Amino acid sequence: MKDIILNELDILPVNYPELSTCRDDILAAFGLMKDCYLRGGLIMTCGNGGSAADAGHVVGELMKGFKQKRRLTDEQREKIKKAFPDKGDFLADNLQQAIPAISLSDQVALTSAFINDVSPDMVFAQQVLGYGKEGDVLIGFSTSGNSKNVVNACRVAASFGVKTIGMTGESGGVMREVCDLTIRVPATETYRVQEYHLPVYHTLCAMLEAAFFND
Repeated sequence: MKDIILNELDILPVNYPELSTCRDDILAAFGLMKDCYLRGGLIMTCGNGGSAADAGHVVGELMKGFKQKRRLTDEQREKIKKAFPDKGDFLADNLQQAIPAISLSDQVALTSAFINDVSPDMVFAQQVLGYGKEGDVLIGFSTSGNSKNVVNACRVAASFGVKTIGMTGESGGVMREVCDLTIRVPATETYRVQEYHLPVYHTLCAMLEAAFFND
């Protein structure tokens, strides 16, 4: 199993040699996310603009099958069939196991209300306070590492024992000092940073899937 997980990590520098410098941080981020899942915790993501799209993308890969089908366990299937004998097979056949995750950037009604009524710089921090508990993980996307609403979310997360992973550009910005770890891709221009972020989080999602749902 360990070899399967590390193989996902080893593929990354083959396709993106520049990202070889991120290997140790990616492996450490995987460890935080794996421990979160084992504890029954929640992975939260956030970001602005294109990074908001990345935050949602991560959730999409975690909450359903990414490279594998993630079939339900026999126990899960039996619970559904017991509750709904006539529809049990259909329901179970069309469900996949999930790694609990939520994008804070996608909560439009809440975020727009909070931005209007309270403070734009605290919009993600408010959600971390509401959703987060000790042992959960927050992944904050900021190409500069200085986005105020992402940085403040990481500060609040740290205050309550939520582990923080910063996805940033080369410098790491403020998040380099605030987060438990930062994955600093070797680029400074916004679009280039975001281009590198995608294969990094795809690798993390593939590693987690291999760890828990390997067929």
